[in-house]
Amino acid sequence: MSAAVLEMNARAPAAERLAAFARVTTDNVDEAAEQIGRIFCPHDLEPGEARAAGFSARHNCADFAGFSINYVAYGGSVSIDPGCLERFFLVQVPLAGAARIRAGGCELDSAPDRTASLLSPTIPTRMIWTDCAQAILLLERRMVEQRAAALAGRTVGTVEFDPVIELDAPSGRALQTSLAELMTLAERVGPSGRLSPVAMADWREALLDHLLNGQRHGLSDAIRTFSGQAERLPRALRAARDHLADNAGEPLDLAQLACVSGIGIRALQLGFRRHFGVSISQMLLDMRLAGLHARLAQAAPDACITEIAFDLGFTHLGRMAGAYRDKFGETPSATLRRRMS
Repeated sequence: MSAAVLEMNARAPAAERLAAFARVTTDNVDEAAEQIGRIFCPHDLEPGEARAAGFSARHNCADFAGFSINYVAYGGSVSIDPGCLERFFLVQVPLAGAARIRAGGCELDSAPDRTASLLSPTIPTRMIWTDCAQAILLLERRMVEQRAAALAGRTVGTVEFDPVIELDAPSGRALQTSLAELMTLAERVGPSGRLSPVAMADWREALLDHLLNGQRHGLSDAIRTFSGQAERLPRALRAARDHLADNAGEPLDLAQLACVSGIGIRALQLGFRRHFGVSISQMLLDMRLAGLHARLAQAAPDACITEIAFDLGFTHLGRMAGAYRDKFGETPSATLRRRMS
């Protein structure tokens, strides 16, 4: 277990994290629901006891571009009903106390060092927290869905996760460690400090990788197939796909691709259709579009989209822009503006 995780777990509930980023501190139920609802989303909040004895609420939030790290704690027992989150995904890692969570048809008990939860924006959720404090990562829905589309070779659509994160599994431990390190980093930088654009982009990439490649969701199999990780993928097709990925900026040469794979062009074309569900040219286009999206996610404010596009092998900017819009639901310039906002 990392030093950051040990530090996060060693603190008592009263010694909250991100104290310099305080947004809500109250013992009034209605005030807590209203103020925390402004930060996350509107929700019903009810104490477990009629008089709300022992109720308290604390929400500290360090906000970044596309994501935030939060410390949320409730004293006493509270029922929280946000319905569908709509705009974002939430990773909730318990630090103290317990929470029972129902996400769609799944119900789980969340507890420190055992089980965390991952809430998807389209799955209705209800929770009961009992003297509970959690480290919560918020990720913008559009950012997650766009990256999932890039990894899966699909157009942007709904992504729904298995809500259970086992913290004793390697992927769960890795995610918990990253959240602990992000929280510690935010505390060191402080509210008046800022991460560099490069550091911000690195964190976005790491968090998206933890979620989309480490946690189970509806596009997990599609991502494995598109990335060439499917267990039954023939060696020839794996070699061809890897060659495409390594040379995505170069013009498509079917003869060379057949030579690399060791099978004929026609067999290669049929193999791509059968195993990947797309043509060779469509896979190459998807790779280039994914590369453009990733580059724009880390680009400097003065980046030239045309230069990036040409570098990635695009030769017709109008077609590129149309294909990008069809895949990600916005223009390349809109992605760049949003990343820099």
